[in-house]
Amino acid sequence: MSDFHRLSRRTVLLGGAAVFGGAVLGPSLAGCSPLGAEGARPLKFWHLLSGGDGIVMAGLVDAANEANPEFHAAQTVLAWGTPYYTKLAMASVGGRAPDVAIMHASRLPGYAPGGLLDPWDLDLLEEFGVTEADFPERIWEKGIIDGDLFSIALDAHPFIMMYNTDVAEQAGVLGDDGQLVEITSPEQFLEVARAMQQVTGRRGLSYGYLGDGAQMWRLFYTFYKQQDAEMSLEPGEPAQMDEDAAVTALDFIKQLLDGEIAATNGDYATAVAEFVNGESGMFFTGVWELPTAVNAGIPFDAQPIPNLFGTPAAYADSHAFVLPHQSEPDEAQRREVYRFVASILKGSFDWAGAGHIPAYSPIIESDGYADLVPQAHYASAADVLNYDPPAWFTGSGSDFQTYFAENVQGVFRGGDSREGIQGFVRRLNVLLAKPNPVA
Repeated sequence: MSDFHRLSRRTVLLGGAAVFGGAVLGPSLAGCSPLGAEGARPLKFWHLLSGGDGIVMAGLVDAANEANPEFHAAQTVLAWGTPYYTKLAMASVGGRAPDVAIMHASRLPGYAPGGLLDPWDLDLLEEFGVTEADFPERIWEKGIIDGDLFSIALDAHPFIMMYNTDVAEQAGVLGDDGQLVEITSPEQFLEVARAMQQVTGRRGLSYGYLGDGAQMWRLFYTFYKQQDAEMSLEPGEPAQMDEDAAVTALDFIKQLLDGEIAATNGDYATAVAEFVNGESGMFFTGVWELPTAVNAGIPFDAQPIPNLFGTPAAYADSHAFVLPHQSEPDEAQRREVYRFVASILKGSFDWAGAGHIPAYSPIIESDGYADLVPQAHYASAADVLNYDPPAWFTGSGSDFQTYFAENVQGVFRGGDSREGIQGFVRRLNVLLAKPNPVA
């Protein structure tokens, strides 16, 4: 695939997001595709993908509809976060569920045990050419609850590190292969960041966290898991957390927030602006910011966040297909849902254009994907990803990360790491003493 084609598609993604703005946040895309051919089964498809992601998904749905006259999928796009998950739960309980929906894999423990989702039939999936062997082990296993498969991942979207290649070269930290030198310890990371700060004259690293529990949690959990630390949240039991590993992770993040390596009190928007304006050498962010960096025109590459504590690990989540519960599903209708999902997965190469790592391994293993840079340089994060510890109250768009922020933002601003993590554990214990409200 040529650089021209690749960059043009990314530019279209970002430009389209600017044109549509918030318009895709409501159900305005429902039925936006042409009507299906006569005899095609209409499929109701709900998702929460807006902006550039929503535009790419619309293209994937259109392609699937065109290639499969047996069905016609119509999208309904709902607001991200609590409104989406609340409406999805209510639709499943009230008998008005769509045929298929997308949810974050990390939210599965709060939905599948409560009967809000139906399991996938592995034999029928295989009939349409989709099997366990087609997915990275960690991604496939995340969809399994009590032995049944309840979600099929479209992607992995991990927390990664972007870096300015010009700044890295001037700082003397670019290897012979044109990529950042391997960083294997906290001390080495600090050295590289300071060298980049000397080049930019402003920051070595962009990382925004202020008022953003998700940003705080993503980086903390990455460094926590790099210490091979576990976290167990069993209902009715006290939270199990490696307090020393948590303190180590928080103390290191505080070292980064010294006003030179990274801003002491930076928010996410400021961090994005710093990096795309060439004012920092590195950027801790999600893969979803790839189109932003491309559109800025800066020289950059990306990789998984360096393994600083001994165990390769990255925080991540996945957009995953689920079957909202239906008391009497139409077998012929369900069959077309399987055909639809298989078609999206097999055609998900363009999903990488938005930065996400396609979960369907044949896409990653294709020759064309190897030519995608920087996507191919951080694809290995899918093999070391870590989802939120499973519990009914964790996952993207939940209050879990807000509770983390309530206890840890003060730590990031100079407070005591141990006191902060102990406060978070106390908050978790209150939640673990309560039953799943939808179970």
